[in-house]
Amino acid sequence: MKERVTSGVASVVVLAGLVSVSLSGSMGSSPAPTSDTLAQRSQVGKVAVQAPAVQTPAVQVAAASNPFKNLKIDTSYYDQLRSKLNWLPVRYAGSMLKTPDVPSRLLLAKSAAQRAGLSEVGLSYRDVYGIINAETSWIPRMGASKDGTPNLGIAQFEPATAKAVGLTDPTDPVQAVHALAVHLKDAAKWSAKRLSGLKLSPEQYALKLREGVSIYYNLSSKGRAEWNGLNTKKLPIETRRHIANARIGAHEAAELEAQLAQLRGRMNSTGMMTASFQAGN
Repeated sequence: MKERVTSGVASVVVLAGLVSVSLSGSMGSSPAPTSDTLAQRSQVGKVAVQAPAVQTPAVQVAAASNPFKNLKIDTSYYDQLRSKLNWLPVRYAGSMLKTPDVPSRLLLAKSAAQRAGLSEVGLSYRDVYGIINAETSWIPRMGASKDGTPNLGIAQFEPATAKAVGLTDPTDPVQAVHALAVHLKDAAKWSAKRLSGLKLSPEQYALKLREGVSIYYNLSSKGRAEWNGLNTKKLPIETRRHIANARIGAHEAAELEAQLAQLRGRMNSTGMMTASFQAGN
């Protein structure tokens, strides 16, 4: 998921012909070999994945720092959510794949944001949508790191990282999006600490907080440690593209939500029955 090269993707017609939008996000492809995944951090004690029967104080500290301790694979809930998703065909790299339609994307993003408690750190479903836009433009697929390690699914989890965070199937968009949201919560906390000494207006803080989220998601620990909240322009071009594409995606999510609300209003006013896309608890 880190130090990923981005590129454009063609426009896709979504919402079964009712809403047409340009999905201008980027395709993630390859973190650098120096990137330290969650799986690698767990091996050196930075992330506790599975607690032993008797913990030493050091291991207890590591367990407390694991952001994925709040990730619960709720099979029943996920099955219900999965049954509400609709998929549309899209051509990518010469192959026909599938992408969730607009209501399905918003449903997933809202559910993941709610269950991860992103509002507690100043984020929302729009940020979940935006990061996935930066990673894969909402097209679940196989990617690869520069060292050949596979990157799987809609959130581009490496197999070892997926195992470390408790994902039983990283290619399952429902599981992956919910895991991503938990990761974003930890990223926002990290970003807030980096910004704590800066004098920023609320608007500037919101933008910088999200810059930090992309940086945390896209760079290794060494790379992200160089960010001080003011030197974003000195970061690798891939990271700056990630920031831009995540921002584009977040704006897109807000616009699509507004369009869907207007569409539902028109359909209700004409007496047409509409489906509910609200995520359950």
